[in-house]
Amino acid sequence: MDPDPVRSAEADLAALSDALTRPAPAECLLCFVDRMLTTFGCDGTFRWVRRWRALRVPGATGLERRLGRIGAFCDCELFLNGWTVRDELLVPDEDGAEGGGGGGDRPPDVPGCSGVDPRSTQPCSTWVALRRDR
Repeated sequence: MDPDPVRSAEADLAALSDALTRPAPAECLLCFVDRMLTTFGCDGTFRWVRRWRALRVPGATGLERRLGRIGAFCDCELFLNGWTVRDELLVPDEDGAEGGGGGGDRPPDVPGCSGVDPRSTQPCSTWVALRRDR
């Protein structure tokens, strides 16, 4: 028997937490954040952006500032103000319309990440920048 079952359980939970919140090989920032938001939600910070950056490109210290310039100040705002699923991946809404800009809805399951260079902060081909009409 383990001499300290509490310490053992804490170590097991820490290992599981690390495994569940680790980017997949070549998984882009947006696919990772989308996957984490689906599972764990947004806490109003860049919790998942920071996790991805720490594991993939720790030298990308300006990432959060760059995301802020497009209006993203937490993980979920990446998808409210920055990017959306490419039009051809959208599903028809109730009116049968498709396309970006409110004509279609995100698919229930975003397709798997098409992959990026592990040192890149750019999104994979699943994502497209939201059009800004200002």
